[in-house]
Amino acid sequence: MNRYPLWKYAILLVALLIGTLYTLPNLFGEAPAVQVSSAKVTVKVDTALQARIEAALKEAGVQADYVQFDGSSVKARFADPDTQLAAKDVISKALNPDPKDPAYIVALNLLSRSPQWLTALHANPMYLGLDLRGGVHFLMQVDMKAALTKKSEALIGDVRTMLREKNIRHAGISRDGNTVLVAFRDAEQRQAAVTVLKTQLPEVTWTPQGEGSDLRIAGSLSQQAQVATQEAALKQNITTLHNRVNELGTTEPVIQQSGLDRIVVQLPGVQDTARAKDIIGRTATLELRMVDDSAEAQAALSGNGPVPFGTERFIDRGFGPIIVKRQVVLTGDNLTDAQSGFDDKQQPAVHLTVDAKGARIMKEVSRENVGKRMAILIFEKGKGEVVTAPNINSELGSRFQISGAMTTQEAADTALLLRAGSLAAPMEIIEERTIGPSLGKENIEKGIASVTWGFVAVAVFMCCYYLLFGVFSSLALGFNLLLLMAVLSMMQATLSLPGIAAMALALGMAIDSNVLINERVREELRNGAAPQQAIHLGYKHAWDTILDSNVTTLIAGLALLIFGSGPIKGFAVVHCLGILTSMFSSVVFSRGLVNLWYGRQKKLKSISIGQVWRPQADAPAAEAPTEDAAAKA
Repeated sequence: MNRYPLWKYAILLVALLIGTLYTLPNLFGEAPAVQVSSAKVTVKVDTALQARIEAALKEAGVQADYVQFDGSSVKARFADPDTQLAAKDVISKALNPDPKDPAYIVALNLLSRSPQWLTALHANPMYLGLDLRGGVHFLMQVDMKAALTKKSEALIGDVRTMLREKNIRHAGISRDGNTVLVAFRDAEQRQAAVTVLKTQLPEVTWTPQGEGSDLRIAGSLSQQAQVATQEAALKQNITTLHNRVNELGTTEPVIQQSGLDRIVVQLPGVQDTARAKDIIGRTATLELRMVDDSAEAQAALSGNGPVPFGTERFIDRGFGPIIVKRQVVLTGDNLTDAQSGFDDKQQPAVHLTVDAKGARIMKEVSRENVGKRMAILIFEKGKGEVVTAPNINSELGSRFQISGAMTTQEAADTALLLRAGSLAAPMEIIEERTIGPSLGKENIEKGIASVTWGFVAVAVFMCCYYLLFGVFSSLALGFNLLLLMAVLSMMQATLSLPGIAAMALALGMAIDSNVLINERVREELRNGAAPQQAIHLGYKHAWDTILDSNVTTLIAGLALLIFGSGPIKGFAVVHCLGILTSMFSSVVFSRGLVNLWYGRQKKLKSISIGQVWRPQADAPAAEAPTEDAAAKA
């Protein structure tokens, strides 16, 4: 009746081993480290950089625990903060001879002290949030007016293309604020334009204006379209920041929306505010413009005259100065993909794909500029650089390629650079905070103390009140905590102070299930059941109540997980996982312990579950008058 088959014990043993293995890395703490990542989107981080760092540290006599390349950055771990600071100076001097134009970001960080054999088994510690690990916090304001202005500028190109395709003549297109103005010479053409534009641009409100020879229509985004544009700009900025920060290898960054026009960026473990600002500031924008190869432009390049009106001077990587027109043909918003490959002559090339709007613009511009050059520019920290300036050999569409004097590696780098994305609207940092590692350490110690003392208090109460069954319940509670930490570690979840609070709450909820089981066993004993039968019926009857209570609590936790954000979501993740692990540990694991201890005793006379209060012998006699009275009534 109360025996588990061997395979159930095997499952429990495997769960115990896995839980122990994946919980272990969290017990070793963190060590000071230096993280090296690229400061420019054109600079790559690879194993060769790891060798350079190792050589520089060896030459300076600075001892590192290890130096490793993790795919996007090189990290070196050290024994103490003093060695960490010395190593940072050594690495900075070796990699960035010109501090004003650094090629690499050398930042202070923290790494786990867990041994290499655990890391080789992919047993890594949980990520710690900003409140536990320390780091930097930024609140960034998105310029929504600039997003609307950018959308209005894009409308000008769309309107010009649509009217040209329908052979509708106009007298010029201009912009007044966020309103697009289209001038006409006769009312018939104006009416035709209104019909076409209302059909193809329903999100724009078109209003006829003027009389006589001063005829025009004014187009402005509807309120709904303005909100949609602002929301899209915010989402694109969040995506771009994710791409940039993830490429820099920052551990578990938090990038999320705050309000209607703000973004919160948290970089746990980063203690250098200046470097963190550098990371956040690396939000490059992509633009395609035509190259000016006129005589005036050539004279300006040779130093014999100023740059022509409507042009700018930039540096083309590897080729020197170049004159580029100010008018933007396409931006990174229209680029959907960029992959390296080869052209028809098996030469390295970059294959680009643009959206429908971009394809329409490229077709029109390329048709009119065959044989001319188009420059692809990256703007980063206010400085523009020409990535490449290929010739337009034929009319282009939604897919085209860039080829020429480039190696396979340069083609791959250029594709990565173009895929990185651009900001839909400018941003500025309006708030910044730095949380030191000492404060994070104090929060960790307090959090661990709260969970530990809560566990001890519950275990002492259970052992005193339920005796041996209380010991089984306490062991099941420890197993639950072990499983919860292991699952969080395997998921590489981020643990914060609200998560620790949810962990303490999970302990209370887990022991509640064991209290229900123990009381049901006591109830069966009071009803005269044999000990073995009382154990069986106690677990059987308690399961329905445990399931109902945990499912309803899980529904509330899922609501927090779906609709919450930030600390609330962190609480909900631990809360939901704690419910699932508690149901397994309180029912399956504790039953396994009880079966292992009592299940083999065929003639079991009693069990150690504390005082079982039985009804008094005279209780029926006391109840009889009541029943008689009820009958008479």
